[in-house]
Amino acid sequence: MKSFNRVFEYIWPQWRRLIVIFFSALIIGILFSLSFMTIIPLLKVMMGEEGLHGWVDRKLCEDRYGMTFYMPDRMTLLDPNKSDMAYYLLVTGVEEDGLAQITGLKGQDTIIGAGKYVIEEETDKILSTTLLEELAKAGSDVNIPIQYKRFNEQGTYDTQIYTGTLNSGTRPFYVNGIEWIMSFVPREQGPGEKTRAMSIIIIMMAIFTVIRCAGRFYQQYLGEKVVQTAISELRQDVFAHILNMPIGFFENESPSDAVSRLIRDTGELSTGLKTLFGKALREPLVAAALIAGAMWIDFKLTLIFTCSAPFIAVAIGQLGRKIKRATRKSLMNWSLMLAKLKETFGAIKVVKVYNQQEQENTSFDVINKKLLKQLFRIAKIDAGTAPIMEILGMFAGGAALLFGAHWVANQEIYPSEFIALVAILGAAAESVRKSSDIWNRLQQANAASERVYTIIDRKTEIESPGAFKLETLKNKIEFKDIVFTYPGTVTPALKHINLTVEAGRNIALVGPNGSGKTTLANLIPRFYDPDSGRVLIDGKDIREATLFSLRNQIGMVTQNVLTFNDTIAANIAYGKLGATEEEIIAAAKRSFAHEFIEPLTKGYNTIIGEESTGLSGGQMQRIVIARAILKNPAILIFDEATSQVDAESEAKIHKAIEEIMRGRTSIIIAHRFSTVITADVIVVMNEGQIIAQGQHDELMRTCRLYQSLYETQLVKA
Repeated sequence: MKSFNRVFEYIWPQWRRLIVIFFSALIIGILFSLSFMTIIPLLKVMMGEEGLHGWVDRKLCEDRYGMTFYMPDRMTLLDPNKSDMAYYLLVTGVEEDGLAQITGLKGQDTIIGAGKYVIEEETDKILSTTLLEELAKAGSDVNIPIQYKRFNEQGTYDTQIYTGTLNSGTRPFYVNGIEWIMSFVPREQGPGEKTRAMSIIIIMMAIFTVIRCAGRFYQQYLGEKVVQTAISELRQDVFAHILNMPIGFFENESPSDAVSRLIRDTGELSTGLKTLFGKALREPLVAAALIAGAMWIDFKLTLIFTCSAPFIAVAIGQLGRKIKRATRKSLMNWSLMLAKLKETFGAIKVVKVYNQQEQENTSFDVINKKLLKQLFRIAKIDAGTAPIMEILGMFAGGAALLFGAHWVANQEIYPSEFIALVAILGAAAESVRKSSDIWNRLQQANAASERVYTIIDRKTEIESPGAFKLETLKNKIEFKDIVFTYPGTVTPALKHINLTVEAGRNIALVGPNGSGKTTLANLIPRFYDPDSGRVLIDGKDIREATLFSLRNQIGMVTQNVLTFNDTIAANIAYGKLGATEEEIIAAAKRSFAHEFIEPLTKGYNTIIGEESTGLSGGQMQRIVIARAILKNPAILIFDEATSQVDAESEAKIHKAIEEIMRGRTSIIIAHRFSTVITADVIVVMNEGQIIAQGQHDELMRTCRLYQSLYETQLVKA
């Protein structure tokens, strides 16, 4: 869970919300337990076992003095042979080291007098409810005189009355609150009093429910805010990190995989976090509060019920590991599917013209079925989790029911308490069942977080710790003994390149495909760093400069026209954020783009898509050139800028480039571009090496490769 735990760096700053979420869940658990606990007093009143006040007094005495009592129900008291049970307290158990044991009381002792209610004559009788009330209402650290009888060796009660002093100990903090609540309930047991008592209990249940539901609202709403805020910030950081990754990452890795991790995987992580701050927090607290309430009623029965907990924990752990593996594979298949969709839809014209719909459909079907297989596996584990938990819970619940029924028959637990205990444990089992898939959801989120953090943990572009701000180019660019090999390849793309480009001059790089022209140009903005050698600007190694100051003085126009889904004005202004309308129009005029932009219905506010829909390649190229003009860079790189346009567009682009190149350091890479002929210096490259350089006439006389390129490509173009 290491990757999943890292998400908490986005969660801890919201600690105020976390506090409210935790206390809301705690309140939900406590009030849910209290709602079920009210079943006992309700049954006490309805069944007439001992009365509500009697039950409260008995529980307070049991907690304070460490002894349990048996209180006869109405049917027992109606038995002529047992009617005297209403006049004493039968002690059924004494807690070790409790106040009752210190006093000398034992199991089966009968308390016949306590406090101010003592037996003075044999005919005196004091109601058990009166004795309980006297013991329950005692103040802190009070010595209470008690009278009791004890079994003798013959198994009958001695006629002798034993006396002792029972210390009340510290009065529990909750007693005053309970006494205040009970003051509204009459002690009498008439029909009217019973109705009033039941009404009060039901009102309390309603109050608990309202507060509990309010707590659930705050827990769920704030939990959602915490999760969405954290995931939004994580997604933003991942995106920012990707933007600062080396160019090699985008060329070697599938962009669709990064998109999938940024969207699909963070969504899976969001689901896990919502589970964590939802039922993963709420249901265990509810179950814990219910079990605590059940233990207060009867510890032994509750312990029997909870004996299945270790088996549940082992089962959940095993299922969680399986679902994590399945989730990781499913996320990988989602990524493959996204890549396939992007590839196919991007090349839809090729697919149609070559009638390859069936081939693409078959290819997609393979990916789709692999994904379906993993989704089935996840569904299988999910579907099996709840039944497994239910079976284990049934065994534990069945054992508790068997023991409980036996103890009710032997009068070791009251029927009303047993009924309430069954209801409470049933509710606890339901909470455990609802919690059964929590670990599965967290493991799915963990698998997703591992994929997300794999990107964050990748190294970004390297910048020297003490990097300096590079001044604008004034003198020259130098390539000194450059050797460069693409990652994953063996043969160097550049081999001991030495070249000087004077500031303000334009240099043309020509050569066959794969000769290293674009690779050499890409070293200037540090899209790659050489294996050995240095690139210098005005004598300073660009690896020691800040990337911002280096790239701030570079403009680039490539053969792949790249625009954004925005207005034409915004696409041009991308070269200079905050540019005025006048500056945008001026740049468009210099690139000869204004002539086709102005007649458009919305002019510069026309939206163009990422694929330049609605405009020709030549028109889009002029918009990109306008972007470069607006930036006003010191260094310009043109990489096959006219390779995909018609002759008319090429002529206008040629004029635009000549306009922008004046007084700038320009590097031109072209196969069919007339500017090559008029370049200040033409560099001929082949197999990663510079084999010749000079002007057009000179190279036509001395370089056979240049002659061949000119005759077969430049002239024919």
